[in-house]
Amino acid sequence: MFPLTEENKHVAQLLLNTGTCPRCIFRFCGVDCHAPYKLSYEELLSELQKFLETEKDELILDVPNPPSKKIRLQDLEDGIDGIDNLSQNGKGRVSVIEDGSIASKNSNLNVCNVCLGILQEFCEKEFIKKVCQKVEASGFEFTNLVFSVSFPPQLSVREHAAWLLVKQEMGKQSLSLGRNDIVQLKEAYKWITHPLFSEELGVPIDGKSLFEVSVVFAHPETVEDCHFLRAVCPDCFKPAKNKQSVFTRMAVMKALNKIKEEDFRKQFPCPPNSPKAVCTVLEIECAHGAVFVAGRYNKYSRNLPQTPWIIDGERKLESSVEELISDRLLTVFKAESFNFSSSGREDVDVRTLGNGRPFAIELVNPHRVHFTSQEIKELQQKINNSSNKIQVRDLQLVTREAIGHMKEGEEEKTKTYSALIWTNKAIQKKDIEFLDDIKDLKIDQKTPLRVLHRRPLAVRTRIIHSMETCYVDEHHFRLYLKTQAGTYIKEFVHGDFGRTKPNIGSLMNVTADILELDVESVDVDWPPTLDD
Repeated sequence: MFPLTEENKHVAQLLLNTGTCPRCIFRFCGVDCHAPYKLSYEELLSELQKFLETEKDELILDVPNPPSKKIRLQDLEDGIDGIDNLSQNGKGRVSVIEDGSIASKNSNLNVCNVCLGILQEFCEKEFIKKVCQKVEASGFEFTNLVFSVSFPPQLSVREHAAWLLVKQEMGKQSLSLGRNDIVQLKEAYKWITHPLFSEELGVPIDGKSLFEVSVVFAHPETVEDCHFLRAVCPDCFKPAKNKQSVFTRMAVMKALNKIKEEDFRKQFPCPPNSPKAVCTVLEIECAHGAVFVAGRYNKYSRNLPQTPWIIDGERKLESSVEELISDRLLTVFKAESFNFSSSGREDVDVRTLGNGRPFAIELVNPHRVHFTSQEIKELQQKINNSSNKIQVRDLQLVTREAIGHMKEGEEEKTKTYSALIWTNKAIQKKDIEFLDDIKDLKIDQKTPLRVLHRRPLAVRTRIIHSMETCYVDEHHFRLYLKTQAGTYIKEFVHGDFGRTKPNIGSLMNVTADILELDVESVDVDWPPTLDD
């Protein structure tokens, strides 16, 4: 059943005669039923023309300063077929009817003056197939998708002009048309294209999908349509670092909401002029949202940084914990890049033992995303076989939200260390036993000199929850500590030239230094432990 009623005829004829496509006519007539939009363009045009057959053959428009009949007859003799469109001052190619009024001769204009062809050839199966060929060739793994489009901002200006035209005509019939009564271009486009995409690719369209297919349209011919708005509403168009042009859709809409109707009409033709060409497709892009892998790592080397160690552009060590884990993941997931994070970090000369340190890796734009638990286990084994400097456990796929557990209350968590300590004075076992009795010792740590180049200067209060000593010889003993996360252990031992108070040296009244340090445990209950 054709969706327009007798009440819509006048507006439909007006829009058709001024160069508007059938689907845009439906939008301006408030047709919110999806089915009519899905008909082929030829079918729509034919149905619309049948519907309008009972209307006057030509719609008379009041245009200021019409050209003389002689000129118009000459135009006809020159073979003009149809009109380019009525411009602001009434000039343009026109036809003549018996009473001398100006009207369109042929309503079958090529390119819609409102949507610039978006709801014409870019809705047809042929175009959808081209997009789907690009998607299939992209090599992404997906079970659903979200389809997004970016339209030229000047479409908003043209829609505004057409709205003012229709609003004026309806006002003559004591009818009204609000901006919200018009079906949005993007909505209509999705109604038509979503089913075609699903059918062609065999997967559902899902707004929550991590896989996105985006099409960016441009229309160079009408790119200056927006420019007059900047002169009228300069506050709406402010340069932004990440935007190539000030004429964004949001800025244009803001200006259109602000500009007075009479000022708009002075600056832009209502109806808008018909363009010569349809929009062009700037790009068709496929992208997959990041996936996240988490686990725990042990570090057994005292010559391996957690992240690449590069100073002044020069690499100091050949590898890092981050690279030994992430490089393998990057390859298997076919991702573009990665971001590594962990629950704290150890120095290059510190080992991480026990259950290891929790870590998470964000894999950006991965092409492969579906793995069985067995495949993840095998991936973990490959990482572990690739180096004797690290080992990974509990490797698993996690959500972005779950990574928050690793950082939650990070400074309230505890960490356990073992340190081999040297003293300048000879000591006996009894000289260190008092340390075993100290509980919840508060210390003040000024930012250590060794990290001052990358950390702000501040005094941080930390807690040494407990200590346990093991005598080795008269200049060495082993110290086991349980501390608040974020404690600088090396500085707690040697004092960092008095920047950490109290410290082991001041407590024992000796000069103390740390020879070896191991992280024995990081007490963060995440990620979940997996069965081997």
